[in-house]
Amino acid sequence: MAHSTITDVARLAGVSIKTVSRVVNREPGVREETRARVQAAIDELDYCPNQSARDLASAKAHLICLIYEDPSNYGLPSAGYIIRLQSGVLRVCRSHGYELLVHPASQTNPKVAEELQAVIRRARPAGIVLAAPLSSNPAIVKAITQTNTPLVRISPGQKRATGAVVVTNDLEYSAEMTRYLADCGHQAIAFVNGHPDHRAVQLRLSGYKEGLKQSGLPFVTSLVVQGDNSFGSGLEAGLKLLSRKQRPTAIFAANDDMAVGVMRAANQLGLSIPKDVSIAGCDDITLAEQVHPPLTTIRQPFSTMAEQAALMLVKGGEESERATRHAVVPGTLKIRESTGPAPKSTASRATK
Repeated sequence: MAHSTITDVARLAGVSIKTVSRVVNREPGVREETRARVQAAIDELDYCPNQSARDLASAKAHLICLIYEDPSNYGLPSAGYIIRLQSGVLRVCRSHGYELLVHPASQTNPKVAEELQAVIRRARPAGIVLAAPLSSNPAIVKAITQTNTPLVRISPGQKRATGAVVVTNDLEYSAEMTRYLADCGHQAIAFVNGHPDHRAVQLRLSGYKEGLKQSGLPFVTSLVVQGDNSFGSGLEAGLKLLSRKQRPTAIFAANDDMAVGVMRAANQLGLSIPKDVSIAGCDDITLAEQVHPPLTTIRQPFSTMAEQAALMLVKGGEESERATRHAVVPGTLKIRESTGPAPKSTASRATK
């Protein structure tokens, strides 16, 4: 049986070939009644448009490219983060007739800018979703914008970021987590900071400071230990903090990978969680529920953020839609068994 053509659809629906094309490409300006009639004809004839022809006609592929940091750069890579990003973009692609191209990239690669430009030239995507921490890398952002491809950045970590961005409330929920630990009676609350190049993570340090202030607790510089977002740096920071004579009774890490490292340090030192020390993280990766005890954390809405970013690209290409340039998707606290009341014997303000 011969495949149905666009001419067959137009004849059955009683419209022009151009109208069918506009419906297939989801272009504006088609009456809903006409759109429904064309879609009914498409369904009846099982018509499948030639995607290659559509792409050649538009000079852009019906494709959205998701670019994210290569997870192999971390000591304990989080597949959950990548899966959530992909699922969010994929929902939009499926509902709007786009394909998804995923491309991991490494900031440590001195030729990453050229690499990304080459990918964009070959694939000719209709738009790009750039995830953190790459979204805050000026060289990478510049390389992409030079291709004149529509770009939406996720969590660029800038208060006044330019262009289309999707962010979450890093500062506010980090302050909320700190207040929660203070409400549990903890006065010596330490913080394991993330990689200094990851701007969104740096907002969590600001939130930690704000939470201390709101709880009437002093900010103690020695209670902040620098990490790099990896499990290994969390382990090192945990050993450093928990080996002190006056150790903190709670440790809040800027991401879950480091928080799990802190948990390992507590176990190595023979400390009970949360009896001796409460530990909290951020992101709510899959591992957060699998460790023992399950990790208190902040659930990052990665999937929803990625979905919003992809929608910006799709809507930005539709003249009838006013594309949103800035979207905020809030995170939520997930209280689990790794945190609890401060131990009475050691709940004191640390000054060293």
